[in-house]
Amino acid sequence: MPHSLVLNLIPQSPIYPEFLTGRHYHALFLTLVSSADRTLGDYLHQSNADKAFTLSPLQIQRNHKNPHKKHNDILQFSHQRLIPAGTPCWWRISLLDDTLFDKLTPLWLNLNPKHAWHLGSTDLYITSIFGTPQSTQPWANACTYTQLYEQASQSDRTLNFTLATPVAFRQGGYDTILPIRECVFNSLVSRWNKYSGIEFTNTPIESIYPSFVNIRTEVISNYDNKFIGCVGEMSYRILGDIEPIAIKQINALADFALYAGVGRKTTMGMGMTRRLPIANSRSSNIESHE
Repeated sequence: MPHSLVLNLIPQSPIYPEFLTGRHYHALFLTLVSSADRTLGDYLHQSNADKAFTLSPLQIQRNHKNPHKKHNDILQFSHQRLIPAGTPCWWRISLLDDTLFDKLTPLWLNLNPKHAWHLGSTDLYITSIFGTPQSTQPWANACTYTQLYEQASQSDRTLNFTLATPVAFRQGGYDTILPIRECVFNSLVSRWNKYSGIEFTNTPIESIYPSFVNIRTEVISNYDNKFIGCVGEMSYRILGDIEPIAIKQINALADFALYAGVGRKTTMGMGMTRRLPIANSRSSNIESHE
């Protein structure tokens, strides 16, 4: 069962930019896991295999009445300035299987707002955790794989996404930043088949075509090497004579993107992707005139 958890945090001292990196977010998550199950924390630290979680960069809490109505859903993925002490922040963790969630359940149930967690030289307090949909937080949710599949549309041929943190893919030993259909949906199919228990075979990815593109490249310098990815909004259409069951699979994958992300370094804050309702996407204005 995938979970998208949003942790609300308060730093007790300034967080300097050198600690607001994917490597430090990854270390903080492993610290959380080890506090509940040290063996599991050690395993995740040592394993190079595809891992059943994703992380976001740390976000400063904004006062938006309804973020679902915002066209610009790009998150802050590179901090040039420190975050002052006492600044309300949030951090998204997604878990793709029940093993991790179950191991961390004692942490969620026995949350101590006075227990300090370390991010670099800073102590953080977790004040609350959102694990279900929130009107002001579109990144919090939970749904079983069966529900994701059963609730997926058999007729919706429009797939709108926001690429909220830089997205890149590995092809032939090199990185590519263009979110072509093969890269995006093969990434989703791979993670879906690994964790869902509902295998998709012969999903007609060749029937998915880009219909709207508003992306830009970004360079992240907080890795050993510079990381280049793209952010923005991307829409696809399912075209041709496609069976309803295949349309349903593609829609399930699009909904799954909230939890799985796409592409590389999703365990370090990259590749955060979320499906947008048609009415909230700028591509809807184009489609309305088709």
